[in-house]
Amino acid sequence: MKASELRERQRPLKDAYRGHPGSAVVPARAEATVDVAALTAAVRVPGGTRTAGLHEATGGTGDEVCSADLLLESLVACAGVTLAAVATAMSLDVRSVRIVANGRWDARGTLDRTERYCVVAQTLAAPPAVTFVPGSAVES
Repeated sequence: MKASELRERQRPLKDAYRGHPGSAVVPARAEATVDVAALTAAVRVPGGTRTAGLHEATGGTGDEVCSADLLLESLVACAGVTLAAVATAMSLDVRSVRIVANGRWDARGTLDRTERYCVVAQTLAAPPAVTFVPGSAVES
């Protein structure tokens, strides 16, 4: 995607956020169905479910994904997508983990922006309150 395409896609969103800053706060939500007997939790994801279970180091079979892996996967996915969007908006040429702007190393400014806008990193830096509600889906 070109920087101009990204700006055009984001323009109405940014205009709305400037006019109504509260609309920029979009709550995230996740639900899981817990199978106590199987020691698993089925998390709804687009197109189906993803089942998490115990890590093999704690008695799991390895047939299910480990929740810690899901967390790390979310972090690297968010950081990667955010880095790509930041680099695109800044018209930077990104190659692997190197960030090149006009032939000069520009990692710090780009990485600062990535850290600032990566929702998962921000969530880990300032954890939300988590509430466990008996008899219903777990919400955070």
